[in-house]
Amino acid sequence: MTTDKTRSYRKVTSVDVAKHAGVSRSAVSRTFTPNASVSADTREKVLKSAAQLGYRVNKLASSLTNNRSDLVGIVASNIDNPFRIKQIEALSRELMRHNLKPILLVVEGSEDLSRIIGMLLEYNVSGVIVTSDTPPQSICEECVALGVPMVLVNKAQSNVAVDRVLLDNEKSGQLAAQELYDTGCRTMAIVTTEQPSYSLRVRTESFVSHCDALGIKKVTFFRGEQQDYQGGQRAGQQLQSSHESIQGVFCVSDYLALGFMDQLRMVAGNPSLSALKIVSCDDIPQASWPIYDLSTIRQDTTILAQNVVSVLQQRISNPSAAAAVKILDVTLVKRSSTRKNLRLEQPSQGPRSSS
Repeated sequence: MTTDKTRSYRKVTSVDVAKHAGVSRSAVSRTFTPNASVSADTREKVLKSAAQLGYRVNKLASSLTNNRSDLVGIVASNIDNPFRIKQIEALSRELMRHNLKPILLVVEGSEDLSRIIGMLLEYNVSGVIVTSDTPPQSICEECVALGVPMVLVNKAQSNVAVDRVLLDNEKSGQLAAQELYDTGCRTMAIVTTEQPSYSLRVRTESFVSHCDALGIKKVTFFRGEQQDYQGGQRAGQQLQSSHESIQGVFCVSDYLALGFMDQLRMVAGNPSLSALKIVSCDDIPQASWPIYDLSTIRQDTTILAQNVVSVLQQRISNPSAAAAVKILDVTLVKRSSTRKNLRLEQPSQGPRSSS
């Protein structure tokens, strides 16, 4: 049922604010436009009137006029992964720090990445940040043709000139191999996934190559189906049922390592497993929990986000510039998983994402 109150409701416009404040409509527009020239007295009048009338700027309407909004799409997958949560949070905060508004679209399984990115293009977004799988060449070409900057995070090189920001995944594998070697390990294994992403594949290849350079010619593989806790458990089961004598293990991500370590604790008392050394990659919050105390290769999500947004803004300012590739440094965080015998008592709590 329609009431008199709802029948009389009308959305407040910039014209209403201008009349109420006693200024021109253009003065209202300048007040709500970043870096626009407007006097302090006029700004105060406009903001006061806007607050009293309940006025908000229609950003989507503005994008139709300016051919570009302040919206930036973040395309992500595997958001149950604590590292992905940290990454998305850092990207969102950095975008907002630069007066850009993040839109998160989640891609899972066999979803069409081109369709997801195409949805973003309908909103005149100022850019697209892809942390999921490398998008198809066709949608990259469409973004370039439309002048929409695209930044790929930790993704393989595309045939289209789009910008990329990468963690030094090659160094990650080298650091892991060296740390295990330095702690006395001479038989090595790696925990990865059945179909590793670009980053995981580079880490794996680098680890194996550096092991070979150190004189370790064989690296045993244990694989989970996905890069998640359950994948780590499955890899742990494979180690338990194997006859391999393994001293050092590189888990290509912390999330895999948590499941892997918990699985090994189910056979507490096995002397060959209690002496195992483990190093991983990402440095999620759970890696420092006392029950894991996991040595890991740290990726700084804040620095990553700063570089991604910087590259995005440079592309907005200079659309014709050559494609940028930034490789960010990583560091080894040493904890007890490579300095002491693996703790095999039952875990007091399972992995939970940080809130």
